[in-house]
Amino acid sequence: MILTGPEITAAALDGRLRIEPFDADQVNPNSYNVRLGTHLTTYTAAVIDAHRPNPTTTITIGGDGYVLQPGELYLGHTFEQIGSNQFVPLLFGRSSVGRLGLFVEITAPIGDIGFHGQWTLMLTPVRPLRVYPGMEIGQVMFFVATGAVDLYTGKYQGSLGPQPSRAWQDLIPAQAAAS
Repeated sequence: MILTGPEITAAALDGRLRIEPFDADQVNPNSYNVRLGTHLTTYTAAVIDAHRPNPTTTITIGGDGYVLQPGELYLGHTFEQIGSNQFVPLLFGRSSVGRLGLFVEITAPIGDIGFHGQWTLMLTPVRPLRVYPGMEIGQVMFFVATGAVDLYTGKYQGSLGPQPSRAWQDLIPAQAAAS
């Protein structure tokens, strides 16, 4: 079951889910619009290596916006901190943003129960596109979970700002030694 807009509002107000800051104007019939935060991160190496930390650079999006370029992966973040110990969040790009040619969060839309923080957004434009801090870029939906719950305690817990991949931390020791 998916939470309706009124239930999202009720759950945010009574603490069953966290959206900070919460703005009732961002509530939709069955989702909540999230805004783009103030920073973007890009990888700087010519080749990204899944077995190692990768160098990055951080861009601050000013009031005049920032032009995203095709062929580049930008890691953005939600302005809001979002999470729940009770509901499963799913985050997708808004259709209005998709119609501008921006792919948002196309590979990892599902969040874990127990994650709390700003979501890292994977942004890829099909043509140059100016984005602005605070623009409504995505929408999060919340689903009711059934069964026993193991709360998320992973490597991205409490994230603030865009987080580069930490896939290298998933290597088992023998793999790490061999690479």
